[in-house]
Amino acid sequence: MTENSNPLNKYFRQASIYVALPSGTDYPIDVVTKSETGEIGIMPMTAKDEVRFKTPDALMNGQGVVDVIESCIPDIKDAWQIKSYDLDTILVAIRIATYGETMEINFTVPGANEQVAHTVNLPAILDQIQKTKVDTAFTLKDGLKITVQPLTYRDMTSTSLQTFQQQKMYSAIQDSELPDEDKATRFNDAFKKLTELNASILLKNIASITMTDGTVITDAAHIKEFVDNANATLIKEIEIKLMDLRTQGAVKPLNLKATEEQIKKGAPASYEVPVTFDTSNFFV
Repeated sequence: MTENSNPLNKYFRQASIYVALPSGTDYPIDVVTKSETGEIGIMPMTAKDEVRFKTPDALMNGQGVVDVIESCIPDIKDAWQIKSYDLDTILVAIRIATYGETMEINFTVPGANEQVAHTVNLPAILDQIQKTKVDTAFTLKDGLKITVQPLTYRDMTSTSLQTFQQQKMYSAIQDSELPDEDKATRFNDAFKKLTELNASILLKNIASITMTDGTVITDAAHIKEFVDNANATLIKEIEIKLMDLRTQGAVKPLNLKATEEQIKKGAPASYEVPVTFDTSNFFV
């Protein structure tokens, strides 16, 4: 034992689970440390991490989640740059490392209006995610090939925050005593900002466009001009395909069967329950 070593260090937390990210470890070294095995070690949360995860302001702006990820996974140096489809794997693994392999979720059975609890097997969820192939490109009906730049956690947080602020603005305008003409003007301004926000997300998601003659377009200004001037049907097709790709690596909903009693109350024979990892269910 060295002079400065802490005799309590044998009680310090250690990695208790190792996982491979859906995107691999193809990150810059200042974001994620390269791994020879392709897996990263996950340590359980500390008491300080739990406090971070329960602080509303830190959760709203994303800093709380970033701090917890970097605390529990030393190989992740900049959690803001983590790709969107790696996030659920990371949160599920931290949950397993901290509290164990099961998690109870509470929900209302559709149609039956009955509150029930269900125990989720988290390693099975991780296994399901890791079997999903991550696609980074798709081809449109007219032959254009879109190569995707995945959104980062910073992109996702910024977008959620801006959307939340716009929704608050809508409510404030609706509840205000402004004349109808002023309300209409402010609604139009808010709608314009939301439209611009959606366009910026779309542009961030497109890395390049390959034309049918093989020409590859990577210039951001050219891609923006294309998005601004292409017909609505084409842009809608891109948006739908991008939305599908954004769910890669996400935890799939549970497929559950209703009991006979629940069916009598109006529940469908089978139904889906989304599994999310937020402060309402993250802690035991």
